[in-house]
Amino acid sequence: MDVMKLLVYMVVLLIAPVAFAGHDYAKALTKSILFFEAQRSGYLPDNQRISWRANSGLQDGKANGIDLVGGYYDAGDNVKFGLPMAFTVTMMAWSIIEYGKQMASSGELGHAMDAVKWGTDYFIKAHPEPYVLYGEVGDGNTDHQCWQRPEDMTTSRLAYRIDAANPGSDLAAETAAAMASASMVFHQSDPAYSNELLEHAKQLFDFADKYRGKYDSSITVAQKYYMSISGYDDELLWAAAWLYQATNDRYYLDYLSNNGDALGGTGWSVAEFGWDVKYAGAQVLATKFLLQGNAGEHAAVLEQYQQKAESFMCACIGKSSQSVQRTPGGLLYRQSWNNLQFVTSASFLLSVYSDYLASVGKAAQCDFGPVQPSELLDFAKSQVDYILGDNPRATSYMVGYGNTYPQQVHHRGSSIASIKVDPSFVSCSGGYATWFGRNAGDPNLLDGAIVGGPGAYDDFADQRDNYEQTEPTTYNNAPLLGVLARLNAGSSSLSQLLPGKFSFQQMTLRNSHLLSRESGSSVCNRAPSPINISQNLTTSWSNRGKTYYRYSVIVTNNSPKTIKDLHISISKLYGPLWGLTKSRYGYSFPSWLKSLPVGKSIEFVYIHSASPADIWVSGYKLV
Repeated sequence: MDVMKLLVYMVVLLIAPVAFAGHDYAKALTKSILFFEAQRSGYLPDNQRISWRANSGLQDGKANGIDLVGGYYDAGDNVKFGLPMAFTVTMMAWSIIEYGKQMASSGELGHAMDAVKWGTDYFIKAHPEPYVLYGEVGDGNTDHQCWQRPEDMTTSRLAYRIDAANPGSDLAAETAAAMASASMVFHQSDPAYSNELLEHAKQLFDFADKYRGKYDSSITVAQKYYMSISGYDDELLWAAAWLYQATNDRYYLDYLSNNGDALGGTGWSVAEFGWDVKYAGAQVLATKFLLQGNAGEHAAVLEQYQQKAESFMCACIGKSSQSVQRTPGGLLYRQSWNNLQFVTSASFLLSVYSDYLASVGKAAQCDFGPVQPSELLDFAKSQVDYILGDNPRATSYMVGYGNTYPQQVHHRGSSIASIKVDPSFVSCSGGYATWFGRNAGDPNLLDGAIVGGPGAYDDFADQRDNYEQTEPTTYNNAPLLGVLARLNAGSSSLSQLLPGKFSFQQMTLRNSHLLSRESGSSVCNRAPSPINISQNLTTSWSNRGKTYYRYSVIVTNNSPKTIKDLHISISKLYGPLWGLTKSRYGYSFPSWLKSLPVGKSIEFVYIHSASPADIWVSGYKLV
């Protein structure tokens, strides 16, 4: 063997383990759960594994005459925000419900259940009366003026609540979803606790539905940080779906089905899922009920939910005319601030939906043809692998995982020496002067934290003041628990359409309850859209050597109901538009128009020097 061949052989031997070993999903799962221990508020338990943390927030609620000690800090600050905390708990619980067996096989089920219970114990305290729920402790305005460890907090710990006179349907309903999903987690191991959670869930859902209103109109200090832009309709459907799954009470399935039009569940197809927007989650759960054969007389409505669920899947994997943007490295990209929250949530929905379809031998129906369940799971895996280091920067965006990961995390606790190492008090300004601007790695490892992640071009700056990219959140990690457990299980066949309440102690699969496999495509038939869009070129002219075109777009209500909250998405638009109002989710009715009656149309126009723009309906409600 000559020298050149020998060198090539040695190089192959060196790189082969790296190229083919893949990721240690079990290790990543362990770390992803560990992060929640760093976010704990209150009295830390004896089995606390993040040893650099200590007790904090021990006077929470005292100023309001209530015990609100406990719960989670949501991100790198020291405020307890109820809406994202509840979504975090719901997603952790859903991860366990779907993949508890897989978590148990890697020894992490107990830790995951502890993480859920840390949140639900707090929610029980925060819900002292049927129509009262405390939704925030502390406020971001004063908190963000300080850079202090949780153990040193000198900021306001005033608590804020919703009640019958000051409603918050989104907050109450999301907390109901958290309690209902968690009740399923503890159904076998602690039936009394499970029943307690379920009673709180029922009361909170009733509260949310009976006294309607946006929570940030009542808890105004949340507006700058966690404004409920999507409103509360999605949370009402989401909570109803969870309560049906937890109770098997047809009242909640009736609610989900009978309000599908009015609350947007059968109309919204936004390719985003997270602490604010729950439609895709509700649509996936509704599809689960359909595929389980539990739809009954509501089958036609649940098929509409399934169409929207598959619209989400297709947009994520790039098999839709409205596909989600990706970075050059292949990461789903929605926004510059904490983009990974959408990636982990989408990956979870893709994973469970893949397993739902595989359980009945179905394929998803996309604009560009049928998509097999394996393709959905493969794409979810690609997103997780990107997060764990398979990206152009070869950087892991999970702290503590891999060889290269963020060192300057935007997180007060991790960036300041542990109170156990240096017990001297850290003041608001002192924390900023000494620790925030320190150009060095954090003294404490925030093990398992998923940071905000890279930008649109896979760019990332590992700097503490770059909060858009280096701040972690609990709701980044929560959906990842289930995906990592699923990926760690490998290619073994999973049947996810089992009844929801099964034992996490014995972990036995009850095959007698599986649906029979069927071949072919999805069960849903594509119904014609209740909204028709037609656009026409009305005139053109030339100016300075360039031709401009005026397009007229007519939107017609072909449904038997009035359309409200219409949202239209437009891409490839390069000029001005008249007749619609810009909104977060594209364009909506002009301010003077609140609804579109049966058979009526509206017109808007745009001008640009190009072919017609791509225009589609992204959401609506029928009332």
